Amino acid sequence: MSWRMTEREQLRRSRHSRTFLVESGTGELWSELQTGDRYIVADCGGGTVDLTVHQIEQPQGTLKELYKASGGPYGAVGVDLAFEAMLCQIFGDDFIQSFKAKRPAAWVDLTIAFEARKRTAAPGRANALNISLPFSFIDYYKRHRGQSVEAALRRSNMNIVKWSSQGMLRLTQEAMNELFQPTIINIVKHIEELMAKPEVRGVRFLFLVGGFAESPMLQKAVQRALGRTCRIIIPHDVGLTILKGAVLFGLDPTVVRVRRCPLTYGVGVLNRFVEGRHPREKLLIKEGREWCTDILDRFVAVDQSVALGEVVRRSYTPARLGQRKIIINIYCSMTDDVTYISDPGVRKCGTVTLDLPEPLPLPGAVGGAGGGGGGAERREIRATMQFGDTEIKVTAVDVMSNRSVRASIDFLSN
Repeated sequence: MSWRMTEREQLRRSRHSRTFLVESGTGELWSELQTGDRYIVADCGGGTVDLTVHQIEQPQGTLKELYKASGGPYGAVGVDLAFEAMLCQIFGDDFIQSFKAKRPAAWVDLTIAFEARKRTAAPGRANALNISLPFSFIDYYKRHRGQSVEAALRRSNMNIVKWSSQGMLRLTQEAMNELFQPTIINIVKHIEELMAKPEVRGVRFLFLVGGFAESPMLQKAVQRALGRTCRIIIPHDVGLTILKGAVLFGLDPTVVRVRRCPLTYGVGVLNRFVEGRHPREKLLIKEGREWCTDILDRFVAVDQSVALGEVVRRSYTPARLGQRKIIINIYCSMTDDVTYISDPGVRKCGTVTLDLPEPLPLPGAVGGAGGGGGGAERREIRATMQFGDTEIKVTAVDVMSNRSVRASIDFLSN
């Protein structure tokens, strides 16, 4: 009983600070979640920080994506690059580049030593962090520059980095702050900009996950900047959270019922040329008819909500009578402001090719108006795109012969 009271007291205190670990009160947290609650997942990894926003749909237990996934190059590698820049400032950029090229194994040892210390950095830490310099670094610098590493540190006037007689760089708390701050500021700014968007306002929870989220420096900064706006939740095994989520999603992909389309998708088509509306360079004359080429027929626009299994249908006819093959090229763009497949930023992301067999003549049929039975040969091609899952499924069907072809486009990477 006393253990149970202690657990509740810990949960109450952690709520008071607005930051707590999920596993210390998972049941309590889920009991608080209501229909319509919104939350952000900030996946802070080594290279990037990726943000997603979901809304809870109970009692179905499904999720709705409120804003297309966004990200930026604000991962933990930014701290590593800042450390390298600091070494360049102390020892010279030319020396560091030469050392990396001539002593790659020793450089890896140095970066591993920094990585180990980086994970232990915390706000308010009194003791300096010691980073062991490989002997080959000390020796190579003396032969390359003709002086000691200690002399280089003194000459650099960088008071926040000291030298230890045991062959170590001593990074003060001020030095670690200087290394972390640019990356952390970018992460917080990125989250704040997302939370300011109309579609995202009213977020109650921020889940901080990913390997970099293990850093006390990042945890404290996010809590200080955003703790008054929403509750910051940092799960146990924070580095494995995304992996666990991916496994659970693989077991039940229907949990995300509505997604935001990351790109605009459509197909390239010919339309009748309209003087004054279409540019002359797009004019194509076939069999006496004027066509406008390269038109993007949009199926779905960027950031548009698409439900799981939602299908968009279009009907087309071959541009040429007697055509025996139709090629449908699928295009995507990061913006919605596109008209032609030749517009900047539009790229091809898939193709489906459909053979059109010659139709069997109807008993007693004769050639009709238009010459050569042109009316009989005009046929319908139905194209569909099915959205909502991690793939877009594209299907083209020749109505006359019932032949069909299918293709898949990766919804996430494209």
